[in-house]
Amino acid sequence: MPDIRLPDGAVKSFDAPVTVADIAASIGPGLAKAALAGRVGGALVDTSHLVAGDADVAIVTERDADGLDIIRHSTAHLLAWAVKELFPDAQVTIGPVIEDGFYYDFSYKRAFTPEDLAAIEKRMHELAKRNDPVVRRLMPRDEAIRHFESIGEHYKAEIIASIPADQPISLYTEGDFTDLCRGPHVPSTGRLKVFKLMKVAGAYWRGDSKNEMLQRIYGTAWTRQEDLDAYLHRIEEAEKRDHRKLGRALDLFHLQDEAPGLVFWHPKGWAIWQVVEQYMRRVYQDHGYQEVRAPQILERSLWEKSGHWANFKDNMFTTESEKHDFAIKPMNCPGHVQIFNASLRSYRDLPLRYGEFGACHRNEPSGALHGIMRVRGFTQDDGHIFCTEEQIESEVTAFNRVALAVYRDFGFAGVAIKLALRPTPRLGDDASWDRAEKALRDALAACGVEWTELPGEGAFYGPKIEYHLNDSLGRPWQCGTMQVDFQMPGRLGAEYVAADDTRKVPVMLHRAIVGSLERFIGILIEDHAGAMPLWLAPVQAVVLAITDRQHRYATEVEQELKAAGLRVASDLRNEKITYKIREHSLQKLPYQLIVGDREQEARTVAVRTRSGEDLGAMTVSALIARLRQEVAARG
Repeated sequence: MPDIRLPDGAVKSFDAPVTVADIAASIGPGLAKAALAGRVGGALVDTSHLVAGDADVAIVTERDADGLDIIRHSTAHLLAWAVKELFPDAQVTIGPVIEDGFYYDFSYKRAFTPEDLAAIEKRMHELAKRNDPVVRRLMPRDEAIRHFESIGEHYKAEIIASIPADQPISLYTEGDFTDLCRGPHVPSTGRLKVFKLMKVAGAYWRGDSKNEMLQRIYGTAWTRQEDLDAYLHRIEEAEKRDHRKLGRALDLFHLQDEAPGLVFWHPKGWAIWQVVEQYMRRVYQDHGYQEVRAPQILERSLWEKSGHWANFKDNMFTTESEKHDFAIKPMNCPGHVQIFNASLRSYRDLPLRYGEFGACHRNEPSGALHGIMRVRGFTQDDGHIFCTEEQIESEVTAFNRVALAVYRDFGFAGVAIKLALRPTPRLGDDASWDRAEKALRDALAACGVEWTELPGEGAFYGPKIEYHLNDSLGRPWQCGTMQVDFQMPGRLGAEYVAADDTRKVPVMLHRAIVGSLERFIGILIEDHAGAMPLWLAPVQAVVLAITDRQHRYATEVEQELKAAGLRVASDLRNEKITYKIREHSLQKLPYQLIVGDREQEARTVAVRTRSGEDLGAMTVSALIARLRQEVAARG
């Protein structure tokens, strides 16, 4: 006779084992109708799950985050069912929930077309309207393998074969379609109403390029039509802001097949890079960092000592010379330890702060590359602080203050702070991880900020604080990080002379604010839709001569503005002024300065903003004052 404790503390008693659906019905008919799943002792289960003993139970509805995930997972299965109905020869593989939706991978003899997607989506709606129950059952592993092999679903059989033999297999059936899944799922297909298929892409089976290329159908699902409409609007806006398209259109950078994951920066893109780098360089100088430079290639023995060879080798580019193995650095930290080790250090030298705009290379899978957001070659605003354990809190507190100020300067108001905790595998013992995690929690508490924790997502050598920025579309981006490392300094022989003349190992704090400059610039491009604020714009103003008679004066204006430290170009082409204005407007330049006979005679310029606003005539000195003020405000 189970006693069921509800989230509000109320207890309901039953005379016999009871399902989650029955518990919801006992609370009220509205909840019974809304129930999608349940949490029993913290574990997500179907509404058909039988509760036989005393338990804490919460009913999951579409208002819960878990509820939306269950709807999306169930819609992925609905997609697989529709594909099998329309294309019986297709084989289903896996179909997980992802951010904002789901996907399902299929093996099929030909490529799915846009017309196929429309037909599949239509069939999904037809199947959903049937409101068939979604039924869970368990099957012995070997029987499940035989079942899926008998119906030609060889990928499913392979997945099941990788599961331990003593583990029962859970299957879900809706209509005449049965799929492998842990669940939970919605009680019936009629709960799936608001969804849309988005696109088809290629994906290797099990993510291995040696395996068959499958077809991945992406979809999205929501609880309300207005949420779907808002999502589709965001997607449309995101496509307009795609940094890859804008990089080409605005002549900022390009990528090509001969250098996968590596960026060719054009003059205007490199101008943005330099503004970001020089800004960050001043931030470091103002906060006690000494800039250093470590080698690009280090011998294998050093990477073995640091722990990277065992934990990160698959992501490292390696080479060989004179029978010695080397690796191109994927990160800067081991090199900075060598600089620390080059002299005998005292406790009086600590904290010692090194900064480097270090170029790193990581052998990312080709399928994971994405413009300049996910690359193989990148530069970090990397820094490492060598300090005592007692100095961790003050250093992290100071870093947090500086990082948030930097993000404000770049226009990011919403910053989410997360604490990534010990992963498996990892270096060090639990005691050192306990101390490292406590140090970061104490520092965050001292900063007076809120944070969420991410179990298992720390680096292999230490826990880390992550800074996630929201762009103008509300999309989160992880940029900055602060990591406490009790492992690497000792492994690489770092030590200092303490006040009692003993030798001690320093703590190493790994920190970055913008992170990868490539990624950060990509974020900025998309956040501003290519219309960079004046202080970041690669060309801040262009001088447009109306006729040949103003060429000399236009050049004088350009040179005077450049002498004032502004990034300016001139357009002296023999084209109509309306054509020039339109062309430079497409380049999203902040200001256009038009000079004709009247402006030349008055020694002024007619000022037009990027938005099309006419500011009228200004003297060059007045314009310089205005632009300098706007640059200083970084608005």
